Amino acid sequence: MKRGQVIAWVLYDFASAAFAAVIMATIYSAYYAQHVVGNADGAGDLWWGRVVSVSMAVVAVTAPFLGALADRSGLRRRLLIAFTLLSVGATALMASVAPGMILWGFVLGVLGNVGFEGALVYYNAYLPGLAPPGLQGRVSAWGFAVGYAGSIVALLVALPFVRAEAVGGAFLATAALFAGFSLPAFLVLHTPPEPTMPAREALREGGRDVREGLRLILRHRDLRRFFAAYLFYEDGVNTVVAFSAIFAAQTLGFPLAQLIGLYVVVQVSALLGALAWSWPTDRLGPRPVVMITLAQWAAVTVAAFFVQTPGQFYVLAVAAGTGLGAVQAASRTLLVTLTPRGMEARMFGFYALCGKSAAIMGPLLFGTISHAAGGNQRLGILALGAFFVIGLGLLARVEGGGPTGRAAEERAATGAA
Repeated sequence: MKRGQVIAWVLYDFASAAFAAVIMATIYSAYYAQHVVGNADGAGDLWWGRVVSVSMAVVAVTAPFLGALADRSGLRRRLLIAFTLLSVGATALMASVAPGMILWGFVLGVLGNVGFEGALVYYNAYLPGLAPPGLQGRVSAWGFAVGYAGSIVALLVALPFVRAEAVGGAFLATAALFAGFSLPAFLVLHTPPEPTMPAREALREGGRDVREGLRLILRHRDLRRFFAAYLFYEDGVNTVVAFSAIFAAQTLGFPLAQLIGLYVVVQVSALLGALAWSWPTDRLGPRPVVMITLAQWAAVTVAAFFVQTPGQFYVLAVAAGTGLGAVQAASRTLLVTLTPRGMEARMFGFYALCGKSAAIMGPLLFGTISHAAGGNQRLGILALGAFFVIGLGLLARVEGGGPTGRAAEERAATGAA
């Protein structure tokens, strides 16, 4: 295992988690929906759904091509840096968004999330080269666990600004955390030695690689089934994360400062869940872990329909959090066990394509249902449960995804690796 690179890699999770926690999951999402747009009739839900859906659509369309470009040209590290800086810059500019500035807040939300999600394509592609197959589940879980710690730190840093009703300071602090803790990854992680070519030629070849990758997925039964399942259940995960703070603020009356406390509780439970499931992911295999947590998430969405008090919602948030880290870390490891060597960035490009394409549907569905129901968010939450049930049914048909060490040996024996 490359210890120095593993440390730098997991620190990037710490860095990017600041954006995920403060911008997408709590303060900016609730501020934009409730104060910039206004959400009494669900209009804020509708606009935030557009922010998430448009940004995910951009990532979904470009990620497979840029992943192939990174594989061919050796630009993985540069593209990681470029997308990170785009997100950091947009986050800092969010400090300028005031009530009524709907379009400006929309543009910055889209740019920030495109940078954040785009960078993850290249970040995830480093995983296979950092650890042997039998340890990849644990390294993936370590990254998510450190990321949840980063979320907690970022929220605690933002809390004084929120209490002082100076949310702009929270966004500037988030940008600083994101940039500062990304530096080790920029300096230590390097593109693996491989043939390189000029970017323009690599992009043309990348288009061919995308078509070949798609054909590979269509021919490879387990990859095809995995991506079909991921298309649905990741949509549910992304949408719940994107709207949980807005739901708590609108339906249950949580103020912004209390949202931070709620999300800290979620992050602690997610951190513990990621660590608790790291060993079973390697020993039992990532597929059983994902299936267990999908059943857990489906139950959470049904319970959310009936929740009435902040205390009940805290309990529900802990239940959701323990499955959040597990489903994300195990999904990433499951794809690694199914991916032929040399196609990591391309497959993670399609990973982003499926996850982010699906995230186009969920936020629009939630926002549309809420707006059509006059601001009733419970129906929107309940509808999301279908995504987890469908994903669970599709994933049950995947035959791979067993213990990570044994899966690597089987792939090597059959020539898939």
